Amino acid sequence: MLYTILKAFHIVFMVSYFAGIFYLVRLFVYYKDTDEFEAAKKQILREQYVFMARRLWNIITVPAGVIMLVSGLGLIYLNFGLMKTPWFHLKLTFLIGLAAYHFWCWKKVLQMKNLHGEVLPIKNIKLRQANEIATFILFLVVFTVILKSWVLEYWWQLITGFFVLVVAIMLTVKLVNKAKK
Repeated sequence: MLYTILKAFHIVFMVSYFAGIFYLVRLFVYYKDTDEFEAAKKQILREQYVFMARRLWNIITVPAGVIMLVSGLGLIYLNFGLMKTPWFHLKLTFLIGLAAYHFWCWKKVLQMKNLHGEVLPIKNIKLRQANEIATFILFLVVFTVILKSWVLEYWWQLITGFFVLVVAIMLTVKLVNKAKK
């Protein structure tokens, strides 16, 4: 019973964490979108985006991430057999990628805070593409967990499908960005 309750907490806070990460990178995009605005409007919006990003990071994203991590470690402790399964090793690999993405987001939050309304030194299209990284990681983790035993047998189909998804989303982002201009 404890394991199932802990798993439910893990899933709920995983959803909360990803919601925070998804919206956080959107705020980076919105901040960057103000580059062409008049000075007064730009300053007001950028101050608001920095405020929103910091609150989102400190009140939702990081606490949800910590609870997700602690509950995940609790699940491993209660079922250490997970560490012997190949699918779980793959999941942990994807979570290392998520940790790197989390660190990148944290650096951007700090950078926005310290810019004092100045230009964010990254191209808009790069931010829009970076916005999809969490989606890719979420897909990888969820499909790995759901397909568990099939991961080893059908790994090449999963990888191929993943790369098709990545290319499709990246092309969509580029097309939408071109249409916007």
